[in-house]
Amino acid sequence: MCGICGFVGSTVDKPKVIEKMADLITHRGPDDSGYFVDKDVSMGFRRLSIIDLDSGRQPIYNENNNLVLTFNGEIYNYKEIKEQLVSNGHKFYTNTDSEVLIHGFEEWGKDLVKKLRGMFAFAIWDRNNKILFLARDPFGIKPLYWTKVKNNFVYASEIKSILVFPEFEKKFNYKALDNYLSFQYAVPPETFFEGVYCLMPGYTLTYKLGNIEVERYFEPRFEIDESLELETASKKIEETFKNSVDVHRISDVEVGCFLSSGIDSSYVSSYFEGQKAFTVGFDFGEKYNEISWAQNLAKKINVNHYYKVITSKEFWSSIKKVQYYMDQPLADPSCIALYFVSKLASEHVKVVLSGEGADELFGGYTVYNEPRVFKMYQKLLPQNVRTFLSDLVKKIPFRFKGRSFIIRGEHDVEHKYIGNAHMFSESDKKKILKCPEVVTDPLNLCKELYSKAKKYDDVTKMQYLDINMWMVGDILLKADRMSMANSIELRVPFLDREVFKIASKLPTKLKTPKENTKYALRKAAMKRLPESTAKKEKLGFPVPTRVWLRDKKYYGTVKEAFNSETAKKFFNVPEILKLLEDHYLGKWDNSRKVWTVYIFIVWYELYFKEID
Repeated sequence: MCGICGFVGSTVDKPKVIEKMADLITHRGPDDSGYFVDKDVSMGFRRLSIIDLDSGRQPIYNENNNLVLTFNGEIYNYKEIKEQLVSNGHKFYTNTDSEVLIHGFEEWGKDLVKKLRGMFAFAIWDRNNKILFLARDPFGIKPLYWTKVKNNFVYASEIKSILVFPEFEKKFNYKALDNYLSFQYAVPPETFFEGVYCLMPGYTLTYKLGNIEVERYFEPRFEIDESLELETASKKIEETFKNSVDVHRISDVEVGCFLSSGIDSSYVSSYFEGQKAFTVGFDFGEKYNEISWAQNLAKKINVNHYYKVITSKEFWSSIKKVQYYMDQPLADPSCIALYFVSKLASEHVKVVLSGEGADELFGGYTVYNEPRVFKMYQKLLPQNVRTFLSDLVKKIPFRFKGRSFIIRGEHDVEHKYIGNAHMFSESDKKKILKCPEVVTDPLNLCKELYSKAKKYDDVTKMQYLDINMWMVGDILLKADRMSMANSIELRVPFLDREVFKIASKLPTKLKTPKENTKYALRKAAMKRLPESTAKKEKLGFPVPTRVWLRDKKYYGTVKEAFNSETAKKFFNVPEILKLLEDHYLGKWDNSRKVWTVYIFIVWYELYFKEID
């Protein structure tokens, strides 16, 4: 696992610039560095040594040195690709997976990416034709960002490398703030830095003579097979997932895994007999602490279990550090818990496997039950009646049984679902923002995806949206940043093209029947896990933010931030203080909204305060 950065163009003291860019992502690769600089391009690389420890340095070149590669990630089918390339006459000088990319590009050009099984973000410079080629893996496990600075094209694994490029003018992107307040993350390809963009998953970018061409080579399309039965599906899942875990464990260093009480990481951990698993929790009772669950499972599947209880002081004192590594504000508090479990793992291993992607591929989120729950209600009552009832109960100033059902049942999926998090509505954003003219309807960002998914059933539409938005902007972003912040490689065997092939065929009856979510996956997991674990309901990564925000100490910390100059610059302070006060007094659970605003303030003061 590594970090890459570079630029095409000319600037003063190019070697010094590229070294400075690479130094900022040393955490991604503390073992080694490498550079290529000529009159046209500068390429930087930081290495975390995983495969071919002695000879896997980058940049890597082809036989005649006219192609130059820097690469972040792992290619799991590199041995098969290498065999094909060797038979075609290519000469290899390392045993790394990286080298298949340079020879593969020489052999197949941009079609190379269609042959790869793995996680990756890489850059190839064609010295003869003066072409830069960038590519990102199908699901977006590995990050890549780019921008143009005058006549220079600049790219990097993390935005912080781009920020130090000479003449880059750091400007705040108000569009990203509007999206963030709805989704809890900056919706890619936009970032919080004006003019800096995320290369989307499954895309390549070609830069030549000032022209940028972006192409999509992979789209996660569902091909539902309604005839698929549970036994057949679960058997196929079991076979395919075992193969995926096997290839994801390929390494020249020790590999461990994360372990929570849920099925996803537990299923992964069941393949780690005699090896190491890692868990964290909070000292707030079983609801916020999965350690005892994980300990019991670890004994049953015979893994060596390591755990840590995160104290309140540790959590709150790490917020600034975490937001620095994130580059952009992320209002998902589990990213801080992920930082600590990555830190724990890094004390023992260099690579971990985790369960990200299972919910999106196999239908695991509780919210995926809503189409079934609201089906009869929405069939019996027309839209105008449902809207009338929803507007009516929203005006009632207290909670009562059925209130949430009426509100959530007002609209169909396409007119309400924007992903797993929906923080502030359009009207709420207009209340709290100093500049309400930047406010947009968050559903506008979902329309194109819903259009592409119109032939799917409602559950599959939600999955498709989450794979393309939530998973990219939240789940995989925090997984990459928090593991890399601790110089550890995180691999995700669920997000494998072969695993997706079987997941994409599952009918809804095998994903979200009345019994549970991820139905077919749970059936497959029962062959390796205790039934109580395989059937355990989705919990997520619970963090006690709502408890902390009713504690006088942390309430005071947030209140101070809400009265800061940064808060006054962006928000109507009385409105955000009311959100905080109502939560503190127990009137409403505003914890997620309060946290969203607070994290933005913390992040802004890290990255922009010196400009104000």
